[in-house]
Amino acid sequence: MIDRYSRKEISRIWDLENKFRIWLDIELAVCEVQAQDGIVPQADLNTIKEKASFNVDRILEIENQVHHDVIAFLTAVGENVGPSSRFIHYGLTSSDIVDTALSIQLRQSGEIIIAGLDRLIDILKVLALKYRDTPCMGRSHGVHAEPTTFGVKMALYYEEFRRNRDRILKAVDAVSYGKFSGAVGTFSNISPDIEKRVCDLLGLKPDPISTQVIQRDRHAEYMAALAICAGTLDKLATEIRHLQRTEVREVEEPFQKGQKGSSAMPHKRNPILCERVTGISRVIKANMNVALDDMTLWHERDISHSSAERIIFPDSTIALDYLVHRMNFVMENLHVYPENMLDNINRTGGLFYSQSLLLALVEKGLSREESYKIVQDMAMRVWAREGSLLELCRKNAAVSGRITEDELKSIFDLQRYLKNIDFIYKKIGLS
Repeated sequence: MIDRYSRKEISRIWDLENKFRIWLDIELAVCEVQAQDGIVPQADLNTIKEKASFNVDRILEIENQVHHDVIAFLTAVGENVGPSSRFIHYGLTSSDIVDTALSIQLRQSGEIIIAGLDRLIDILKVLALKYRDTPCMGRSHGVHAEPTTFGVKMALYYEEFRRNRDRILKAVDAVSYGKFSGAVGTFSNISPDIEKRVCDLLGLKPDPISTQVIQRDRHAEYMAALAICAGTLDKLATEIRHLQRTEVREVEEPFQKGQKGSSAMPHKRNPILCERVTGISRVIKANMNVALDDMTLWHERDISHSSAERIIFPDSTIALDYLVHRMNFVMENLHVYPENMLDNINRTGGLFYSQSLLLALVEKGLSREESYKIVQDMAMRVWAREGSLLELCRKNAAVSGRITEDELKSIFDLQRYLKNIDFIYKKIGLS
């Protein structure tokens, strides 16, 4: 239910009712401040505050005629207010309202996304602590490298999602600006002081300098934060998908009662949730390119950005919120198989001890090149299933003549690879 509720909430931010409500709140805030300066008579302000309202269908009906959304909105509101509506939008241009409202919508969306990330970070912290000392094979190029722990894997994502949270928080701050500076940003028909006071009422900062619009580098920064977070979600989903492969099966995303994996093969338990995360993340990442293109406008403004933004920001914020909550569900209900992790560690005959063996031979006086050749030759024989690396070491005169049995046992000790796990945890504040 949390998943559905959150998505419903964030989608409401982008529906027309909320957008026009924010527009009206902004117009009322401007009227309020202008009344303090004697620009709007108090009686007219009272009438505006009492009667200002709108009907979405009526706005759309007017827009179908005038082909201008702000004019349609002002006309619809004016029909309800009457003659006092002449003071609504006094000295403003459309982007004063539209861009300031967009800042509020982006801030509202960012706050919901951050709340979801907080939950994901907490879940990853629990997993990192629970599996701190659970050995699993670390891989490079998809091939066994050296052991790590499953907890360390989760700690890495815990720290990365904390960075994502910080990025989105900073991006929300970067876009939380309003502007009420007129047609080309020169305050030709409105006082600069009004801009600051209205922004204070709205909980925004006045843009230090604008043209007809707030500059789109702010919006590109916001979109970049969303895209990077989507990239980390894809990265985590891909890790789980790899670890869920039949030949690996170290973890598995939740498979719910009554769920079916294939129309043809009843045994299938596919990582469909993680695949969904990967797929939708591609859409968010692709929208980043659109946000970058939207930075370039003709002179003080054109509207090439406007139509694109009506797609990329609702779609990306709603989609990212959905992915965060999907991943919350996956990670909170993740099946973890420590016994399979240990089986996979042991399946290559101790090949992962090769570096420790190499260094031990170097310490005994052999050159690195000689040591490397000895260990690699034995490793190739292990790959050919001629025995484990430890067994071949005992039979190899170059090794057994230099390294004692007790030293071999120390070299071939799994715990040696995990001795600095606590150090890693302390570095990221996990304990």
